[in-house]
Amino acid sequence: MSARRLIVCELLCCAVLLAACGSAKYEWSQASNLNTIAAYQAFVSKYPNDVHAADANNRITELKEAQAWNAAQVASSVEGYQQYLTAEPSGAHTQAAREEIATRERVAAWRTAQTNATAQSLQDFLQKYPTGAEADAARDKLTMLAGYRAELGTAHNKRLAERERDALAKRFGKNFQQVLVLEPDANSHDYRITSAPMSKEDANAACAAVKQSGKSCEVIQAN
Repeated sequence: MSARRLIVCELLCCAVLLAACGSAKYEWSQASNLNTIAAYQAFVSKYPNDVHAADANNRITELKEAQAWNAAQVASSVEGYQQYLTAEPSGAHTQAAREEIATRERVAAWRTAQTNATAQSLQDFLQKYPTGAEADAARDKLTMLAGYRAELGTAHNKRLAERERDALAKRFGKNFQQVLVLEPDANSHDYRITSAPMSKEDANAACAAVKQSGKSCEVIQAN
């Protein structure tokens, strides 16, 4: 009699195990069909040791990463992509996020440089962003603003050049923001006395004033 009861218990245990296996398989199928974070989390919570538990955890990770990337794209801002990188530092779209951030920062910097519209702001932009369409536009703008000099003369030594510079600065200070002495280079063995970089229009106007006083002046491109 006791042997019969033992057999009955074993059969009941087998039935319970089979039912549990069948239930886990069914719920895994349901979770897969729903394909949501909540569905997979519920499955793992109920069946942490099931053969599909690892797959469920992997899908949770993938869905969270996809949600974070989608949120970043919807925000379409530096902050949005930075939040993605913080949440998913090893995510599938980290490189794309960094590129999006770099693009938006470059565009914002170019907008600021255009608003300021000074030679210094353009030079600062080019130092940080030397390539790209904005860099080409910055160089064109810089040439317009400060792509020329007024060459006022030359001297064989630095002392004479500095003396001439001081005399020209005193006499034509209203026409030139600054008068400089440039060191000899590969193109000239003399010291060159020139204005600071300026626009072509300003250089022409300043040279006209210098020439009216009987002095020589030539508009040249700033190197």
